[in-house]
Formats: sequence, structure tokens, C-alpha cells
Amino acid sequence: MTQNWSVVLADSFIRQYPLVSDMPFQKRRCWNYENGCILTALERVWAVTADKRYLDYIKENNDLFIQEDGSIATYSLEEYNVDMINQGKTLFLLYKETGEEKYRKAIERLVTQLKGHPRTSEGGLWHKKIYPFQMWLDGVYMTAPLLAQYAELTNDSHWFDDVANEIILMERVSRDPRTGLLYHGWDESKEQAWADPVTGCSPHFWGRAIGWYVMAIVDVLDFLPVDHPKRGLIIGIFHRLAEAIIKVQDQESGMWWQVMDQAGRKGNYLEASASAMFICALAKGARKGYLGGNALAAARKGFDGMLERCVRKESEGVYHLDHICSVAGLGGNPYRDGSYFYYISEPTRADDPKGYAPFVMACLEIEAAAAAGK
Repeated sequence: MTQNWSVVLADSFIRQYPLVSDMPFQKRRCWNYENGCILTALERVWAVTADKRYLDYIKENNDLFIQEDGSIATYSLEEYNVDMINQGKTLFLLYKETGEEKYRKAIERLVTQLKGHPRTSEGGLWHKKIYPFQMWLDGVYMTAPLLAQYAELTNDSHWFDDVANEIILMERVSRDPRTGLLYHGWDESKEQAWADPVTGCSPHFWGRAIGWYVMAIVDVLDFLPVDHPKRGLIIGIFHRLAEAIIKVQDQESGMWWQVMDQAGRKGNYLEASASAMFICALAKGARKGYLGGNALAAARKGFDGMLERCVRKESEGVYHLDHICSVAGLGGNPYRDGSYFYYISEPTRADDPKGYAPFVMACLEIEAAAAAGK
């Protein structure tokens, strides 16, 4: 590795997109989880480099929305939408670095949503108010790391228990015992057309959904106390899911497929965001000792594959990341049925933070492994 790709790609993103919420594909300037993805990635680049430019970018992009009283422009608590929590993750950094109370108040506002958020019968957060009794893998990433950090900040162990329950419940209801992979979504009511009438699960293993989930686990473990009674179980869940992920890695490219267990099927493709998330989670899991050397080897193989197939240089200092699935969900209007055809029919786009950000974080993990001589 001749250069630190984490810095190269972070700088390229900032140069091209001074305001992430003004990226061309965003319908309007608003508080959203995509903003949160890239801001979290840049927080990690800042932590390694101490370059104030990254902190300034995080502050400027959050200050578009955070008001002096802690209210958040364009955010509505009453939507009860877990996606809206993700951009709040970098507010802990801003509160620590600036001491400005508005950031603490904004964190409290987001946690207030989760205090009253609708839940399944076993306490799992609904994905959104408009998707009743549904849990999606995506949602664990949106909420659990922030709640775990909040628990650390406030020394309130209740939130550690809540986060552990969310991770464990999601795996129990969505896991396929044959492959070890997790289905994208679960409907406790089994009313949705996409839901299996027996299990309540959606029909396919969407790569990015599982990527969100494993990134959630490895980030939560940064805050979950070593002596928490559910910590070992969560690491065990992570380990067996990582083994299932490694099994379906494409051996030629090192990447992962949009629909994970359908390698080579017509229309399926090697998808960048899921691949980046797996590289990040596997490499970080190996660095932290949760996973073995095979996880780091798989991450390295994936990293090399993404550099070859997904990173495109436009000009000096300007790079793009291609082959990122634009979006995928379940239900809604028009209705998304979770079928194979649905997942392969959503368009791809370049530089979407849902892929770009995890790849920057993956670069950091690969670079950390190299620096440690692993």
C-alpha cells in the first residue's frame, strides 16, 4: 500500500461535496442518515490524523441543522424513524471538543425519540412509525452505537441493556440456520406481503443490510462494558455471522454480491457498500480480537478487489467510488416486495455516502492492520 487511501478519499469527498446534504441525489437539504455516514467516517479520519479540517467539516455540516436550543432543523421526533438517529453520532465529538451545550441538548432530543419509540412485544425498535411491528437490520446501525455511546456518557446502564437486547433479538428473529445469514427485515405481525407467513422474515439476504448489522455490533462493542452480561453473547453472534459472510465472499474479486447467496445469478452484481461494510467490520473485529486471522485475510482480499473494481480516478486528488446500490427497502409506496428482482433492479450510483463512508472506514482498518504489522 503506497498511500493512505483513507485520507485520499476523505479529502476527495470534502473537495467535491463541501455540504454532504447538498449532494446531487439528495432531494433537499435535510438531517438524514446518509449525512451521518460520511461524518462518522471523517470523525475516524480526524481521530487518526488530528487534522482540524475534518473536525471543521463535521461541525459545519451539523451546524446547518443544530439550533442553539438543541432543536434540529428538518427533524421531526414524531416521525419515529430510526434512520434519523444516525447523524447524531458525531454530536458527541462536537460536544466534547467545543463544550457547546446545543450539541448535548440535540443528543438528548434524539434519545427522547427512542425513549418513546414504538417497539415490538420484546422491546425491538420499529424501523419507522409507518412500518408497524417491523425490525430491519439497517435500523440496528442507526440507533445502537449512538445509544451505547450515550450510555457511556451518562453512565446509564439501562441503555446498554437496551442495545444488547436489540442486537440479540434482531439476530434471533432474522437468522437463517442453513446459511447463517440474516434476512433483511422481520414483521412481527406477519401482515406484510413480503413477510414469510411462518417466520415473518423477508425473502432474501441483502448485502448492505447485513453490512449495517455487523458494523453496528463492532461499533457497539467499543462502548459496551467488558463485564456486561450480554457482551460475550454479542461477540459470539458476531463471530458466527462473520464466518457465514466469509463463506459467500466472491473468490475472484474478493467482493460480495448484492443478493449474497445468489452468486452469478442473472442480474446480480458485486456491490460496493456491502463489500466496504464487511471489510470494515471484519478488519476491525480482527483488530479488536473478536475475530480470527481469517477475517483479516478476507478483509484484505475485499479491499484489494474494491481498489481494482470500484475506485475510479477522475483527476489529481479527485476520486469516485462506483457500484453503490442507491437504496433498498421493504414495503412503502410504490411497494417493495423484497424479491430478488427488486434488489437487482434498484439503480447504482457513485459516491453515495452509504458506500463511500464505510469504504473510508475500511481503509482506516486496513491501514491500522498494516501499521501493526499484521
